[in-house]
Amino acid sequence: MKDIFKLIRPQQWLKNLFVFIPVFFGGALFNIQDLWASAITAVSFCLAASSIYCFNDIQDAEDDRHHPVKCHRPIASGAISARHAYEMMFLMFFFSLFILLLLPHYRLRTGIVILFYWFMNLAYCAKLKQYAIIDVCVVAFGFVLRLLAGGNAAGIELSQWIVLMTFLITLFMSFAKRRDDVIRMKKTGEAPRKNTSRYNLTFINQAITITASVTLVCYIMYTVSPEVMMHFHTDHLYLTSVFVLLGLLRYIQITVVDEKSGDPTQILLKDHFIQLDIIAWLAAFLLIIYFG
Repeated sequence: MKDIFKLIRPQQWLKNLFVFIPVFFGGALFNIQDLWASAITAVSFCLAASSIYCFNDIQDAEDDRHHPVKCHRPIASGAISARHAYEMMFLMFFFSLFILLLLPHYRLRTGIVILFYWFMNLAYCAKLKQYAIIDVCVVAFGFVLRLLAGGNAAGIELSQWIVLMTFLITLFMSFAKRRDDVIRMKKTGEAPRKNTSRYNLTFINQAITITASVTLVCYIMYTVSPEVMMHFHTDHLYLTSVFVLLGLLRYIQITVVDEKSGDPTQILLKDHFIQLDIIAWLAAFLLIIYFG
């Protein structure tokens, strides 16, 4: 059972909280029906993502055996066979679609988004992740699909600002993760990924700076845009920009100074500064749009 949990990586399910973003920014956080639809969609994404993790570990088994950390993955270590991993992969995917039957409406539209996510990530694991820049763009687009699925399930129309910010912030974190691979390559002389040789510290550092800067500008433009101020009936949203800036700076510090950006999920789970910053941002946003 322990090896199965390692294979499906439940700790990575934290990423699927992005499904709730449309409800949060759409002002429907206290709408039980919309929250239920978002929760069902999030569970579906968790199962679909775990299905992809199974396929990824099957594809990467040989390379993982030569990696100092990934060699302990169940398939690479021989704890689980490729056949059993395939069985788990299709089982998880079946349940990810089956659970969508619990949605009160928009089941087909939501299912199509998750189906597209699944096939896109199969292509990513099989081939696309071998190409620099394309690899991080696919990862970032996966989070946009989480957003689209959450919006479809709750019947909430997404703002172009939210879609842009989601893509940019996850692109930023993806580049930061690739920086960890470049650091490991410089230390060991071996590329952890086939495309790591197409990255170097100069390029990665510039990419991180650009994406962080554009993310912050995009967020500020979102908070001061007339349609957003009209929608939330407030012109004080710009005050929350300080928390976005602090969060980006802290993440860059972890990436560049501490050189520990290999697992974004672990950063969010363990770094108290970022946790407090997110809580402060959420509290400020909630106060302004729901109680302001």
